[in-house]
Amino acid sequence: MRFALPQLIRHDYEGFEALTRLYAHAKDYHLENIEIDLERTRWFDADMCAVFGAILYSLGDNLNTVALVNVLPDVERILSKNGFLSHYGKVNIPDSWETAISYQRFDVTDDRFFSGYIETEFIHRNKLPEMSMGLMKKFRESIFEIFSNAVLHSSTRMGIFSCGQLFPKQSKIDFTVADLGVGIRQNVSEYLEDEISAEQAIIWATEKTNTTKEGPVPGGLGLKLLGEFIDLNGGCLQIASDDGYWRRSNKSSSSLALEYPFPGTVVNIEINTADTLSYILSTDWDVDDIF
Repeated sequence: MRFALPQLIRHDYEGFEALTRLYAHAKDYHLENIEIDLERTRWFDADMCAVFGAILYSLGDNLNTVALVNVLPDVERILSKNGFLSHYGKVNIPDSWETAISYQRFDVTDDRFFSGYIETEFIHRNKLPEMSMGLMKKFRESIFEIFSNAVLHSSTRMGIFSCGQLFPKQSKIDFTVADLGVGIRQNVSEYLEDEISAEQAIIWATEKTNTTKEGPVPGGLGLKLLGEFIDLNGGCLQIASDDGYWRRSNKSSSSLALEYPFPGTVVNIEINTADTLSYILSTDWDVDDIF
């Protein structure tokens, strides 16, 4: 079986639609040879490898053989520098400019490896806006909470996928984490004891300190802090889960339904590295008064 991708795969609504369409058309195949044809694909946002890799891993879990064919040179260069194509028979290209946050798959028990990955490839190597030590600590915790949520809530057995890219000329960092779990809608619906849409569930999960975590472990601050940070920074936060898509940028949020559901949850953050502001936590830090 052969499936073709469109000209552009970007981390936006259309990019998610393209990859979830691929999943919808191929998810029921077993013991097949599946070729993903990239002949028409002239650009592939590197951080979307987290989404693409999760989908291809799921197809492979059905005992299919998955191959990428007709990869154009520019796209091959992007996907070789971050190590993605090494999983599909290609050789890595050295990332001499150190702009790639490598494509990785983590088991749910790999929390230490994910923490180290965030520290070395995302925090230390990239030009993040200046933050106080307290805020940087909370920022790290917020990124790690994305992984923690995938472990605690998704019930995934296939792992957690991550990738990113620094664009120096465009003054931005893009970073994406994806899991192949039950999704936000199911978790929130069960917690609220009310069947709600995927869009409504994502909105609920990003409001104030809403969380489905129970017991003494706090939760819910990660997405709130990231959302407030990107509001000030001029960045963007996106979430796709089931057939829901949510985006926050320019201090406003919007949501849409995806035609084809994603089999888990994706969180994407884009940080504006041209931001010259310095950020600190208030002295008496409060969940309703972060900055």
